[in-house]
Amino acid sequence: MIWVKARAGVCVLSWRTICRCDPKLKYLMTRSSLSLALKYDRPVPRYTSYPTAPHFSDNVGEEAYRTWLAELDPTKPLSLYIHVPFCAAMCWFCGCNTKIVARYDPVASYVDHVLKEIGLLADALPRRFPVAHVHWGGGSPTMLTPEDWARMVEVLNSHFDFTGDVELAVELDPRTATEAYVHALAAAGVSRVSIGVQDFDARVQEAINRIQPYDMTAQVVGWLQEAGTTAINMDLMYGLPHQTVESVIDQVDLAVSLEPQRVALFGYAHVPWMKTHQKMIDEAALPDAEARFAQFEAARARLIELGYMAVGFDHFALPGDSLANKSVQRNFQGYTSDDAETLIGLGASSIGSLPQGYVQNQPSLTSYKEAVQAGHLPIVKGRSLSEDDRERRDIINDLMCTLRADLAGGRDHYKPELKRLEPLMDDGLVELQGDRLVVTEEGRPLVRVAAAAFDTYLSKGSGRHSKAV
Repeated sequence: MIWVKARAGVCVLSWRTICRCDPKLKYLMTRSSLSLALKYDRPVPRYTSYPTAPHFSDNVGEEAYRTWLAELDPTKPLSLYIHVPFCAAMCWFCGCNTKIVARYDPVASYVDHVLKEIGLLADALPRRFPVAHVHWGGGSPTMLTPEDWARMVEVLNSHFDFTGDVELAVELDPRTATEAYVHALAAAGVSRVSIGVQDFDARVQEAINRIQPYDMTAQVVGWLQEAGTTAINMDLMYGLPHQTVESVIDQVDLAVSLEPQRVALFGYAHVPWMKTHQKMIDEAALPDAEARFAQFEAARARLIELGYMAVGFDHFALPGDSLANKSVQRNFQGYTSDDAETLIGLGASSIGSLPQGYVQNQPSLTSYKEAVQAGHLPIVKGRSLSEDDRERRDIINDLMCTLRADLAGGRDHYKPELKRLEPLMDDGLVELQGDRLVVTEEGRPLVRVAAAAFDTYLSKGSGRHSKAV
C-alpha cells in the first residue's frame, strides 16, 4: 500500500501520479483499490431515472401525459424543474442542452413560452396544487433578467401554492451574474444556489474555455451572503485537461474556503462524438484512467477531512445541511432531499417524473415553442412504468442513495442479478446480508456498477453512458 500526501514539500511517486506532500492531508491508496477501479470502470448510467432516458419512446406523448396529470393526488406537493437552455459562451466540457446567444431577444421569447407552458400545465391538473420545490437549471438561468425572474415567480404563484418550507433553487454562473441579479433572486425567494466552478486553476480554465478566477466566484458568494442566500452548492470536476492530484486538492480547498453547504464532484465525460464542441479539448492533456481515480480519491478524502459527509457516490454535504440529515433521493438534478413523488419538467428538453412514468419535452427550441404556442403540452417521448420497472427502480435508487437495498421478493427472485454481482462480492465491493444488498465503503465509487446489475435495459445502448469513475 502507498500513502499519498498532497500539496507542499516532498515528492512521492504513486505509479504515474506525482504530487507534493502536506502534513494536513493523507489518503490511503492501494494497488488493489486502483486495480479494482480500473477493472470495473466501464460505461454505466448515472441512474437519475430508471429506465434511463435512452429508453424513452414516442409511445408516450401528450395524451398519456394529460391522463397522468389528471390522476395526480392534489394533496401531495409537486416539484418543478424549469430548463433555461441558453449560455453566453460555450464551455468545451459541457454535456448540457444549451444554445449560445449574444442577444436577449431569444431568451425573452423563450421565457414567454415557458410562462405559457406553466399555464397549460395548471389547466391540465385536476385542481390547484401545492409546490414544495422549484429548480431552475440550464444552460444558465443567470441569462434571465431580474424583471423576468420576477415575472416567472409571479406566474408560478398565480397557478400554484408554495408550501411554507418551499425551496427555490437556481444554478448560477458567476461569469455573468451581477449584484442586481443576485438581489433579484433573493427578492424572488430563492433559497439555494448552485455555483458552477469546475476548477479554479487558470491553465485548466483556459483548456475548457471557462475563465472564472477565484476572486470572481468569491465576489458572487459575498453578494449572495449579503442578500441572505446562504444555502450554496458548488460543482467541481476531476478528469479535466491538465488536472493532477495536487491541483484537484487545491480546488477543493479553495471551494471550501467559500463555505458551500454542498459540493458535487463530477467526473468529466469526454464524448466528442456526441458533443462536438468537446473536440476543442486537447485529448493529450486529459488524465488517464489511473490518474482520474487518483484525483477522485484525493478530492473525496480531502472533503471528508474538511468535515463534509459523503452522499451517494459524488456529492458531499455539511452535517447541518438537509442532504446530510434527511432522506436522500435521486432525480434528474442529481442527489436531493426533495421527496416529492412527482417532478414536473418545464421548458425545452425538460424531463418529468410521475408515479405512472417519465415524460420529456421537445428538445428543439423551435418545436417546443410551436407546440406551446398551439396550446399543446410539448411532450415528445416518455416511458410508462411496469411493476417490474418500479421494483428495480426502487432497488437502484436505494443503492445509489444509501448504498443498501432490500431485494423485493427476496434474493431468490434476483438470482441472475446476484450472479452478475458475484465478482464485486468476491472483491469486497458488495455484500449480501440475507435479502439485503449492501455496497461497502470501498465499493462506494463503483455503486453505479452494482446498480447496473438490476438494469434490464442496459444492453441496449450502454455506450451512451459515462464511465463509472
